[in-house]
Amino acid sequence: MFGRKKDEEAPIVEEIEAPPSGKGRPTPRRKVAEAANKRPLVPTDRGAARRAEREKMNAARARMNEAMITGKEEDLPAQHRGPVRRYVRDYIDARFSLGELFLPLSGAIVVILLISTFNASWAAIGVTAILALYAIVAIALVDALIAAFRVRRQLREKFGEDRAKRTMMYTVMRAFQLRRTRMPKPQVKRGEYPR
Repeated sequence: MFGRKKDEEAPIVEEIEAPPSGKGRPTPRRKVAEAANKRPLVPTDRGAARRAEREKMNAARARMNEAMITGKEEDLPAQHRGPVRRYVRDYIDARFSLGELFLPLSGAIVVILLISTFNASWAAIGVTAILALYAIVAIALVDALIAAFRVRRQLREKFGEDRAKRTMMYTVMRAFQLRRTRMPKPQVKRGEYPR
């Protein structure tokens, strides 16, 4: 009454073989897996490990020192790496900064101050030398800040707003160093401003 007719045949369903799954090898026992991952916390030959580590550090330091001279980007320390920092260095190295005069002039002023402490007739010269030192610092700082603002404006145009941030101190510090003592070494001549 409610069943199906007996003369109907059930449809034939073809079985499709599933592709083999799994990694194709048995899972190793926990003991075997842990033994394969074990490494000693302290090497068996501490002296050899120390020598190897020292050699590795010396090689990295030598590559970094070479990069500070040649300007090779990938071996520079992180504080000097990147196109933004290179642009700042090239811009400051291409111009003459008054901050470069600060160190030699301050050395001369210190000598004058030493003479004025032992010689009473040089006292007025000593006071003038101190005032001159303050004036040199103020003028050099203004010059370095003007250069920093110019560099920042050019960095915004070239690299965008986000990349131009946090370059002010780097620019000012580089402007106060003598050109011959700057590290990384200058890669451009004076007047060759970066584009």
